[in-house]
Amino acid sequence: MVQDIQQFAQEVIGNVEQVIIGKHDVLELLLVALLCEGHVLLEDVPGVGKTMLARALAVSLGVDFKRLQCTPDLLPNDVTGVSVFDQKQQVFTFIPGPTFTNILLADEINRATPRTQSALLEAMGERQVTVDGVTRELERPFFVMATQNPVEYEGTFPLPEAQLDRFFVKLSLGYLDEATESQLLLNLGGVHPIETIGSVIDGRRLPELIPLVWQVHVDDTLREYIVRLVFATRSHTDLVLGASPRGSLALYRAAQAYAALQGRDYVLPDDVKKLTVPILAHRCLVHPESALRGIKIAEVLADIVAETPLEIGELTD
Repeated sequence: MVQDIQQFAQEVIGNVEQVIIGKHDVLELLLVALLCEGHVLLEDVPGVGKTMLARALAVSLGVDFKRLQCTPDLLPNDVTGVSVFDQKQQVFTFIPGPTFTNILLADEINRATPRTQSALLEAMGERQVTVDGVTRELERPFFVMATQNPVEYEGTFPLPEAQLDRFFVKLSLGYLDEATESQLLLNLGGVHPIETIGSVIDGRRLPELIPLVWQVHVDDTLREYIVRLVFATRSHTDLVLGASPRGSLALYRAAQAYAALQGRDYVLPDDVKKLTVPILAHRCLVHPESALRGIKIAEVLADIVAETPLEIGELTD
């Protein structure tokens, strides 16, 4: 049951932490998204380990990994694949694009044009790719990690709200503290850890673990609490756009997965509160006038969590 999920998470996180240190909370949220078959948007400054994180996760799971470097001249067929005419066989042969993998790193996704960005939408939402009228299923697990740089805007195409909503969670690694960064330098003094770690678990078992997440109990009170939180984003005066029903479902599923990672078969109120910002922040849009006053989405959501009544009933295990 949930012990299988907890063991899975501990083994993967322990292995990845040989490469990415000091980011245990981020790794937990990454696995929450993976167990919910969601996708992750990593927004951070250059050089903090976004690409290395994706590589370390793929190695730990022992699954296929491909990296797609997004540029303005990247075409949709460069993402999904293309049909090429075989002169010898006199037939069209499909050459799969990088989407046909288990873990796809879309590096600097906001550098690709909107047309190319949209080529990922079907794959992310339906786990299939349609090229030349033929639909091809993607192998499970299929997990997209997209990165973008928040401080470099020249030559970029910001993701529209509809596309942001397709990402299960938005994460940021951030800088390390002094002691941890000093340890990082020591760790990288010889062979890079990414070259020495190996697979610790069969990532193809993920589809077997996912139904176990659904069995984690969510009390009716907490389900209603999640709905009230999401509805509060839709009526808040500082937000011009609130979270969608997809956001409600994501928060519900994330709470179940996070509880399982902690070895529990039931969700606590603190699970929901901890996950509200990373799950909902990128799905909301601050009103321009509020943004001019320096109001941040994380602050708005923190206020919503503080002001929304829980009305705890009898929580059962």
